[in-house]
Amino acid sequence: MGPSIRPSEEGLLGANGDVDNDETLPLLARTAVSHSEAGADIVAPSDMMDGRVAAIRAALDDSGFWSTPIIAYAAKQASAFYGPFREAAESAPQFGDRRGYQMDAANSREAMREIEADIEEGADIVMVKPALPNLDLIARARDRFDLPLAAYNVSGEYVMVKAAAAAGYLDERLVTLEILTAIRRAGADIIITYHAKEAARWLA
Repeated sequence: MGPSIRPSEEGLLGANGDVDNDETLPLLARTAVSHSEAGADIVAPSDMMDGRVAAIRAALDDSGFWSTPIIAYAAKQASAFYGPFREAAESAPQFGDRRGYQMDAANSREAMREIEADIEEGADIVMVKPALPNLDLIARARDRFDLPLAAYNVSGEYVMVKAAAAAGYLDERLVTLEILTAIRRAGADIIITYHAKEAARWLA
């Protein structure tokens, strides 16, 4: 008899309450295909399940979406900086601990291994998340790997700037551009940020 599983926001849960990595992979693959069928130009799995990139790549290819690229959340740290997004999206964990499958921020060697594994499985772009606490990982990844490298400047990083600017403690424009420049200087080819529209206006 197979494991007793039930859905959660993170994946399928086994009888012990932990996310069942292998049982979750087919669902991730089906989701990626459905996004491509709906018109998505790129898929970006954020789940951090082992083997997800290979499973998604195979499913996309089998469904005729061999040209649909994959952005892999390759080094996604277990971070307190996701708090504002989780609050806004009402997606804070109701039980369990995402640290069971997100990465230990103290282990930089694991981050490099995870990025390498995603590349070997067929990722087209690899991502480090969050950006500011991991500038060293962005730099190391840039030196070690040739694939396009993305960095996610997450909600907590954005809110800190907004709150400090609203309190009059700093110049929002100057600080934002300094932060984005630092992420780019560390080696990111792509920066995903909530500051995007404002930064584009300031740089126009």
